[in-house]
Amino acid sequence: MGDQIITRKVIVEICNAKNLMPKDGQGTASAFAIVDFDGQRRRTKTKFRDLNPQWDERLEFLVHDVDSMALETLELNIYNDKKTGKRSNFLGKVKISGSTFVGVGLESLVYYPLEKRSVFSQIKGEIGLKIWYVDEVAPPPSAPPTEEKKEETSPPVAAAENAQPPPPGDEKPPEETQAAPSEEKKEESEKKEEDKKPVNSSEKKEEKPSETDKKDSEAAAATQPPPPPPTSEILEHPPIAQNKPPNKKPLVNENTSELKILHKNLSNNVDRRTGAFDLVDQMPFLYVRIVKGKRANQEPDSSAYAKLVIGTHSIKTKSLADNREWDQVFAFDKDGLNSTSLEVSVWVQKKSNNDENCIGNVSFDLQEVPKRVPPDSPLAPQWYSLEDQTLPGNDVMLAVWLGTQADEAFNEAWQSDSGGLIPETRAKVYLSPKLWYLRLTVIQTQDLQLGSGGTEPKIRTPDLYVKAQLGAQLFKTSRTTVGSSSSASNPTWNEDLVFVAAEPFEPFLVITVEDVTNGQMVGFAKVQVTSIDKRTDDKSEPRSRWFNLIGDEKKPYAGRIHVRVCLEGGYHVLDEAAHLTSDVRATAKQLSKPPIGLLEVGIRGANNLLPVKTKDGTRGTTDSYVVAKYGPKWVRTRTILDRFNPRWNEQYTWDVYDPCTVLTIGVFDNGRYKDGDALKKDVRLGKLRVRLSTLDTNKVYMGTYSLMVLLPSGAKKMGDIEIALRFTCSSWLSLIQAYTNPMLPRMHYVRPFGPAQQDILRHTAMRIVTARLARSEPALGQEVVQCMLDSDTHIWSMRRSKANWFRVVGCLSRAATLARWLDGIRTWVHPPTTILVHILLIAIVLCPHLVLPTICMYAFLIISLRFRYRQRVAITMDPRLSYVDAIGPDELDEEFDGFPSSRPMEHVRVRYDRLRALAGRAQTLLGDVAAQGERLEALFNWRDPRATGIFVVVCLFASLVFYVVPFKAFVLGSGLYYLRHPRFRDDMPSVPVNFFRRLPPLSDQIL
Repeated sequence: MGDQIITRKVIVEICNAKNLMPKDGQGTASAFAIVDFDGQRRRTKTKFRDLNPQWDERLEFLVHDVDSMALETLELNIYNDKKTGKRSNFLGKVKISGSTFVGVGLESLVYYPLEKRSVFSQIKGEIGLKIWYVDEVAPPPSAPPTEEKKEETSPPVAAAENAQPPPPGDEKPPEETQAAPSEEKKEESEKKEEDKKPVNSSEKKEEKPSETDKKDSEAAAATQPPPPPPTSEILEHPPIAQNKPPNKKPLVNENTSELKILHKNLSNNVDRRTGAFDLVDQMPFLYVRIVKGKRANQEPDSSAYAKLVIGTHSIKTKSLADNREWDQVFAFDKDGLNSTSLEVSVWVQKKSNNDENCIGNVSFDLQEVPKRVPPDSPLAPQWYSLEDQTLPGNDVMLAVWLGTQADEAFNEAWQSDSGGLIPETRAKVYLSPKLWYLRLTVIQTQDLQLGSGGTEPKIRTPDLYVKAQLGAQLFKTSRTTVGSSSSASNPTWNEDLVFVAAEPFEPFLVITVEDVTNGQMVGFAKVQVTSIDKRTDDKSEPRSRWFNLIGDEKKPYAGRIHVRVCLEGGYHVLDEAAHLTSDVRATAKQLSKPPIGLLEVGIRGANNLLPVKTKDGTRGTTDSYVVAKYGPKWVRTRTILDRFNPRWNEQYTWDVYDPCTVLTIGVFDNGRYKDGDALKKDVRLGKLRVRLSTLDTNKVYMGTYSLMVLLPSGAKKMGDIEIALRFTCSSWLSLIQAYTNPMLPRMHYVRPFGPAQQDILRHTAMRIVTARLARSEPALGQEVVQCMLDSDTHIWSMRRSKANWFRVVGCLSRAATLARWLDGIRTWVHPPTTILVHILLIAIVLCPHLVLPTICMYAFLIISLRFRYRQRVAITMDPRLSYVDAIGPDELDEEFDGFPSSRPMEHVRVRYDRLRALAGRAQTLLGDVAAQGERLEALFNWRDPRATGIFVVVCLFASLVFYVVPFKAFVLGSGLYYLRHPRFRDDMPSVPVNFFRRLPPLSDQIL
């Protein structure tokens, strides 16, 4: 029996397409689909004259390399069949990344919008697909004699199959069996004629292996009995309607796919992702790997350990017995070494009396240590004799080399600059939990057993509501009254309750019906979260289900409830502030698109950090680390202990799916790594944000940025951080297309949440992410996650209110500048400018068709000239914009106060009075705005009959005047009247202004 071989197949079910673009010149289209994946091509049937074709065909593709399936891309192209039109027109395409494929049983129908092939393509519609993969166990390979027999009999079998008539489902039976090669060549030539554009580099690379495979097949055909040529072509690109026997599968196809995968891996930027540390400095480290020792005289009751000494550095390995392997790696920062020699000694410890004896040592000159640079293979350890005159014959196996932080042994090694093997100081990568929206629709209840049969009286009209709980989340429906009629005895709600569910899910969703009148529970039901259906869009309603309600011990059956529950995969669960989002992808894996670029961040180091705690009670110190967050991926650098100028030199990468997202980087002081300090919190040293849309592509940004932190005493600079950024994008077309797409997935616009509900869900998601990351090992502190997610932006702050107010004033200052410029023109402050404006007014009136072209050309010239003065460096945190310099200490203390307040009553009273004064100004402003609207409304409602009568008469005369006077003359006269000289003006308000101010508002009716 041979070993079992597991093969994977990707199955693409092409269901239907909707609203295709008519391309045959008669208002319809005859569509067929061509699917390419992993070097294989399949084709569907043609649906004649149908703009909403229904295929329901399954296409199978063999995955040649399971590990690289996520890097492959499935491309589907839809064409109009050439038989019904003049030529094969392009109807649209869809590209789906292999990383979105799901296993069998998890597939669902997803509608993908058809994409354009070029900017000038006219494409519309969408196509519905189901994609999944199946792992099958292939039979073991046969014995060599049977293979020879099959090879001898394969040519006549192939010839016989070639002579067989095709299946009845084919569109062109005689042509597909006899002239398949010529037809495929014609299709390829027609595609090239239709495109008339240069082929992409990826397509050219995919064509090259096929040519080499043809040469290989010709060479193989020269040594073996040649099969008929049509058979080989059919095997290389089989039609979808032809059933291919398993014994006819040639070896040429497998080699072709392997060559294509290899070519693709070589052509992609694989080295960029695997991490050449080109954005940071190379840090030299001395690596010592101690594997095991060998003792000449083995003592039964003893253990041994190795000791490394480099100047003042001294470290021990684990103490093990019976010649067991230590296999530990030590990394010493070379810049921190104060000696030129390394001494390794082996010590034996007796368990009976704890005596320690050195059985020998070996020394190394650090000037003679070899250097190793990845991707070189690891240095092989060697046996070294331990020098000792009394105990000869002892050896130790170790390896010593000089490397950098890019060495693969660095992450698991004992590190001298981060305190050794302390888990809380190691560099780690965290992932946020996958979040779903769980929608529970409460429809109605039936057969409710209200009141028990005991002494409890039955209430005639009880008030009921439904309460649902998922973990710590609890939501309730509105109240409804149960009446005596048949319809009222089965209360109906039809309300949606939305929860945030995180994988792995909570076990149960508990639904409870409660009676408000007596405060008791009627019954409850438990729904297993893992059994809830998932959906990706709103085109399919989830199934409704009935659940029996369980009461107390006396009432095992308390009625039943009708609900509809589903996990919404078409939404993106917002777990950050809306203006700082770093990921906008939908939850469902099937809806995610391939990334458009790559973000690389090099965290180089920090300078002039301030001490935040004391060491040994004598001097200040800082143990700093950096946390970077983009999308669901969090990275944490190692903690550099007791340094004010730490150098991390770590580099990380993220896939970018949307350029209008924000990267957040924070610096913290580690307060948890010491024993007994688990309850201490990490202190924030500063934070900065980088919006990716402000970065140029394929350009390195390297700079030093200030770390500002807001304390109760005011803003304080804690130091500087040095980082390097690079946003790499391979396709400009994909990047530009991202700006035309909506920010959030489709479900946010089809079935949107209200603002209040969205805020509740966002804060719930923040709490879930914070709790999950705090349970990691090592934990990412709650205060760290809250600082990175800005979870306190909804809390009142006088400083933020002033900052937002001045932001509004800054935006309106442009309009104020324009108003002052117009006022200067109409008052003839600069007469030549006013005369030029008169000429421009006359030109606009005489040639109105030139208004929009002139405005667009003016905007083009002005904005193009301002490109020279754009900001070259990405701006991070702005203290002036944050309004931290002009804030009082009491207002800062109010911002740092918790909720509810913990300050004395006098302080709270002062803050309340200040807030009342500020709210009074806002109240007056709102009243003035409402009065203007009420005056305009009173003009049409005859609240003031005389004013409305005057307005009606004026409208009558205006209609007669505008009927006689041309509109151009009216515009020209109004403009000249507005720009008249000051000697013809009056200092008093105009008649229309006086008339409008005299209209009656409703402010006199307010108490």
